[in-house]
Amino acid sequence: METIRSGQNPKIKKLLELQAKSKARRESGLFVVEGVREIEHCLEAGFEADTIFHCPEILPQLPSWVPSAAHIEEVSAAVYAKVAYREGTEGLIAEIRERKLTLDDLDCKLGKAPLIMVLESVEKPGNLGAVLRSADAAGADAVFICDPLTDIYNPNLIRASIGAVFTVPVIACSSEDAISWLRKRGFAILTAQLQDSSLYYESDMKGATAIVMGTESTGLSDLWRRAATAHIRIPMLGRLDSLNVSVSAAILLFEAIRQRQ
Repeated sequence: METIRSGQNPKIKKLLELQAKSKARRESGLFVVEGVREIEHCLEAGFEADTIFHCPEILPQLPSWVPSAAHIEEVSAAVYAKVAYREGTEGLIAEIRERKLTLDDLDCKLGKAPLIMVLESVEKPGNLGAVLRSADAAGADAVFICDPLTDIYNPNLIRASIGAVFTVPVIACSSEDAISWLRKRGFAILTAQLQDSSLYYESDMKGATAIVMGTESTGLSDLWRRAATAHIRIPMLGRLDSLNVSVSAAILLFEAIRQRQ
């Protein structure tokens, strides 16, 4: 196998474009995952690898779980340094085939009392990734990203989630479709908001529950506020009136877990 040693190689240019441009990801149906742990989580979740870029100078041998069907490209350490987003990813980057889940796909995956996190128009990939890590830790059944302002295969989101974007079902959809789906299945819709709300631990989260959060700057839309079965808030005892959305999500998700134990 010939090693790619130039950053001007067309395959490397394509990889960099997929990392940088959501349009390239949409048009090709491919996205980029970097790091041994993240790629393994991705493949375990049923995604298919199209091409895997391997740097033998960093990782002498490919892991045993690398699929035989994937096309392997060896790259030099200098080229790997050019395409790697961060240090410590052990010499492995993959182009993965996109897979889109729909709301209907989720029905067969739900348990008796599902727990779903809903995010409306949250745009920062780092925040989305951190919420996904909390959702994975809490054993949430799914995360709905409603009216998304960033695509779920943004490399920064994947990196911030440490692969949780693959371990938790993530569905991008409209708020209207999400509300309709939740209502038909009898979910309690709990919207996190300061106005007209009760303390979060006073709400029943033992049954099918959707916890809904908006952006830190504007909060939730009126559509979600009207759809809610209850409005909940986290007590703020200092001078500030909000927490980072990922911190708030973790608090609320683990309250649901506490109630269910």
